Amino acid sequence: MGGSSLVFFILIMGKKIFLVDDDENILKSVSISLESEGFSVKTFTDGEKGLKGILEGSPDIAVLDIKMPRLNGIDLLKKIRNSSNVPVIFLTSKDTEIDELLGFKLGADDYIIKPFSQKVLIERIRVLIKRQEFFSKNKDAKNENSKTNSVIKGNFSLDKDKHMCKWKNKAINLTVTEFLIIQSLIENPGVVKSREQLMIAAFGEEGKNEDDRAIDHHLKRIRKKIKIFDNKFNSIHTIYGVGYKFSE
Repeated sequence: MGGSSLVFFILIMGKKIFLVDDDENILKSVSISLESEGFSVKTFTDGEKGLKGILEGSPDIAVLDIKMPRLNGIDLLKKIRNSSNVPVIFLTSKDTEIDELLGFKLGADDYIIKPFSQKVLIERIRVLIKRQEFFSKNKDAKNENSKTNSVIKGNFSLDKDKHMCKWKNKAINLTVTEFLIIQSLIENPGVVKSREQLMIAAFGEEGKNEDDRAIDHHLKRIRKKIKIFDNKFNSIHTIYGVGYKFSE
C-alpha cells in the first residue's frame, strides 16, 4: 500500500456509513464490501427506522434508497435536512426519479442508478468523505491554497478540493458525478470527449462497464442547472454520434 493510500485508509477507518434500503440482499452485500474497506456500517430496512438511526447516530455518510415502506427516501431526506447536513447518496432504480429529486432541491450529494457497481458506490463515498474532511479542516481558515487547485476556463471556475463549480460567479449545485464530468470537459476545452471517456472520468475504470448513455442524462441536468442563472448557456456542445466538448 502506497503512502497516500495508507493515509486515506487511516482517514476512512471507522467512518460511519448508514444504509437505508428495504432490500436485505443489497444491505448485506454492500455492508460486507464497505466493512472490508474499513468503514463502520449500520443498516436499516425502512425509512422510519433509518430516520431515527441517522438523527441519533450522526453518521458520516447516509446511503438511501428512494422506494421504501413507511417512509420513502425523498420524505426521509426532507426530515433529515430539518436538523442535519449529513452527506447523502441516493440509490434509485429509475432515471425519472432523479428529475423528481432535482425538482425538490432537497440537497442530496450524489445518486447512483440501480443496478450499480459496489466499487462505484465505495468510490463515491470516498470522494464525499474527502470533501467533508477538506471543509472541516478549512472552515475557520482563509483558504488561500484553493487557488492552487482551481480551474478557470471562460466563465467557468472549478475548485477541485471542494468539488465546487461556478458559472459567471454563480455557484452551481452539482453532484459529485456531475462535477467530475464537467471537470473533464472544462480541463480540455475544444477537445471532444466520448461518452466512454466521460464515464471513466466520473466512475473510474468501472465506467467502462456502465451504460454510457447515462452521460446524456447527466449533461442534460448540468445544462438545466446552469440555465437557471443563464438561459443562453451554450458552452457545452453535443457532437452527435461522438460525445461532447466544452468551448470557452
